Amino acid sequence: LGQGEVENVSEDTCQFVRASEVGERCDLAVTLARRGCGLEFIEHPEVMVEVNPMTSRTQVSPGEITLTLRPGAEASVVVAVQQLERYPVDLYYLVDVSASMQDNLDQLKKVGVALSTRMREHSSDLRLGFGSFVDKNVSPYINVHPSKINNPCSDYEVKCLPAHGFHHVLSMTSNMSEFTRIIKRQRISGNMDTPEGGLDAMLQATVCQVGVGWRGEAKRLLLLMTDQPSHLALDSRLAGIVTPHDGLCHLENSVYMKSSTMDHPSLGLLAEKLLENHIYSLFAVEHLQYQWYEELVTLLPGSSLLFQAPNLIDLVVDAYKVTHTHTHTLKQVYFNITIGLLSCPDDDDEDDVVQVFVRPVGYNESVVIKVRSRCRCRRCHDDATHQSSCGEDTPDTDHNNQGVNTHTHLSHASEVDCSGRGVCVCERCVCERNSLGTVYGTYCQMDDYSCPYQREILCGGRGVCVSGECVCEEGWTGESCGCPVSTATCLLNNGLLCSGRGRCVCGRCVCDDHQHSGEFCERCPTCHSSCQSHWRCIDCHLSHGLSQRKMGHCNHTCPPLVVYVNDVTGTMGSGVTHESLTHKCHDSPKKI
Repeated sequence: LGQGEVENVSEDTCQFVRASEVGERCDLAVTLARRGCGLEFIEHPEVMVEVNPMTSRTQVSPGEITLTLRPGAEASVVVAVQQLERYPVDLYYLVDVSASMQDNLDQLKKVGVALSTRMREHSSDLRLGFGSFVDKNVSPYINVHPSKINNPCSDYEVKCLPAHGFHHVLSMTSNMSEFTRIIKRQRISGNMDTPEGGLDAMLQATVCQVGVGWRGEAKRLLLLMTDQPSHLALDSRLAGIVTPHDGLCHLENSVYMKSSTMDHPSLGLLAEKLLENHIYSLFAVEHLQYQWYEELVTLLPGSSLLFQAPNLIDLVVDAYKVTHTHTHTLKQVYFNITIGLLSCPDDDDEDDVVQVFVRPVGYNESVVIKVRSRCRCRRCHDDATHQSSCGEDTPDTDHNNQGVNTHTHLSHASEVDCSGRGVCVCERCVCERNSLGTVYGTYCQMDDYSCPYQREILCGGRGVCVSGECVCEEGWTGESCGCPVSTATCLLNNGLLCSGRGRCVCGRCVCDDHQHSGEFCERCPTCHSSCQSHWRCIDCHLSHGLSQRKMGHCNHTCPPLVVYVNDVTGTMGSGVTHESLTHKCHDSPKKI
């Protein structure tokens, strides 16, 4: 279900005729009439909207709506949201207790009773909870030296708590004295790297409903206080932790037990759990980290970002007010929601009901929208003389009352209705719409997208898909039109195809011998060069000074390799000197 453009049947005046002799049976009423369709055969299903008057809600209404839609049709409904006065509030403090947060922790220890008094102006039923976090207690996030594990602050002669992923310290309570007493007992901890495990702790505080003590009827606020960015999913691989987060609660005795064995949650998973448990997330951060969290909150629905105020009481009050940005106490706000039916259910069962739950972010009440589809020709479906089984042999009685079995919906190559890519409506296949392309054919057996892809592009963008095969443009070939017909890309500067040592396959050289390599098979590290093959003869000539008088001595032991000419200005002598020969052929063989 959703909004979007729908072809063909999106017009309100599009109607259906049950007679099978008219060809295309879904069209405008005027067009069907011109083609001789009687009005008694034409159907026009109407959109129906039914509001259940028996369902009532205190903040979100109506509670239930039933829609009956045909494919391509849409219906709009109005949902009213009202924020009640002095509604119950659950506020959970999730505080970074790394060493750099010492001042913030000291400030939090002083707010108990004063905060309760201030919040009574906005809610008569406030409950507070508290949890702390640092980071995963594994290397390289913490110092794993035995003296540092139990006291990360030993270098400063200060007693610190061990690093931890998440500790749930205090469940929701309205006893401000108890809250103050618990907070005063908290101490700082320490870790090695800059980012903290805030998102990891947030997910546990969100999904551990019973442990934290979230109330079902209260507005839920989760306030994270930190002065550093947070680790994200996949960061844990640096510590050898590769198991993805499962989104479940893993608290035992108020301690997160999977911190050292499970990765940080992804933002998508965290957003899903916040919405699922209707929790507002609030981030109170230092100015230096404001930009990092500013980008983060755009990915978490119902999230807000606050500066850490000098007065922590003002911070909490501001956090509460943020949740009322779009709604005002005792004043209704209306939302217009449009729902459309794109296509019929796969099983063509009109008794199936799709339920859509619409819930404002942070609210524990929702509207249930039930959607029924109207996809069949009613007269054709209800009248036994015109009923089409579309799954079995259908006796079709002729004028002589002789039964004839027909398989109008089955292709010769498939025993599945309409090749499994359409529905049989009154003995004809209606092919499904597909975002990848078009399904067509008498039995929906063909399409224009079931062809090989190259670099995620159909037929490499160099051809068209016809009956499951790519028909390539001129100059291209191959299963996915990825191979050029030309061999120009295999020619070396000397004009030789693959240096004469290979074949040009799909625009690349494939060498004939494993000794040859390179883009054009031009390399051969194990082949013997001319110098290596004849170094003894060359060495003989060079040792006698290349004199013609002594050349006969060397020619007795090897074929003549030196040609004497009177003029060295031509191509034969260019670039060849006694020095270059000595360097290239005299010294190197001695290293073999």
